[in-house]
Formats: sequence, structure tokens, C-alpha cells
Amino acid sequence: MNQAVQAQGVTVESANDAVGPAARPYRPVITVATIAERHGRFLMVEEETRMGIRLNQPAGHVEVGESIADAAARETLEEAAWQVDPTALVGVYHWQSPVYGTYVRFTFAAKPRRHEPGRSLDVGIVRALWLSYDEIAAHPMHRSPFVLRSIDDYRAGRRYPLGLIAAL
Repeated sequence: MNQAVQAQGVTVESANDAVGPAARPYRPVITVATIAERHGRFLMVEEETRMGIRLNQPAGHVEVGESIADAAARETLEEAAWQVDPTALVGVYHWQSPVYGTYVRFTFAAKPRRHEPGRSLDVGIVRALWLSYDEIAAHPMHRSPFVLRSIDDYRAGRRYPLGLIAAL
């Protein structure tokens, strides 16, 4: 977290939750996520949030100097201990949380390459797991509306070239 954010009184309870008077940003928060499918199951994480344990795709924020697709792959490794290769952009989603501000999420289809079972997961991640679509859809506690919508788009065949996102 940068010093400017810390100076505004924001604290972090987990890798994904900023809290405090400045936690609701005035500008959209840019996030990334991956949809990795293997044998008809999707890589998901259970994570601790202010609202309790929630289900999400491996997801997070873009670091300075990295591409958006590289950020999605890095977050998947950090949160789920899986190396993945982004293969396509599934969608760009915009959501106004009634509590936490505005989010824009870039979600990528990704090919699972290698599991690192001994790797520690990010702070706040309870576990990574592979779930069927029906298990995900039936889960009562998704992190956000991004979770099911992006999987629905993936299952509908929505794929855009990675080159759609131009780094200048």
C-alpha cells in the first residue's frame, strides 16, 4: 500500500480489504481476475472479508509496471498457488458497490499450467479450490456480482484477444 493511502487513515485487514475513512475511493478501483477451468471445474478462492468468508476467482490489483494480464497471472499464483497463462480477455466489468465504491474488473480466461502446493497463499485467503459451475452458482456468498457474471460470459464463449488491451 502506498504512503499516500496510509496517510489518509486506511488500514488493511487482508490482502483485499482496505478499511477506514478513505477506503471508499473517489475514483474506480481497477482489479483483475482469472477464470481457470480444468476438467469442468473452476479455480476459486475462499477469502476473508469485512463481510465474512466470500467466494471469488483469484483476483486482485495491478502493480506499478506490470501489464493487466500479467497482474491477473500473478494474483492467481499468490492467491491460489497456481501458475496460469492468460489466453483471452473474457470481459471488462463495472460495478458500483453500495458500500465500498466503484470497481472496474478485467477478467481473463487462463490455462492452468502448474500447481505449487507448498506455496503460502496471500493473507486473507482461506483456501483455493476447484468447483463445478453448479457449486459456484449455489454458493450463497460471492465476493461480488463479478464472480458469476464473468463465469457465465466465459461459458457463453466470450473471448477477446489479449491484444485488445494496449500497453503504451
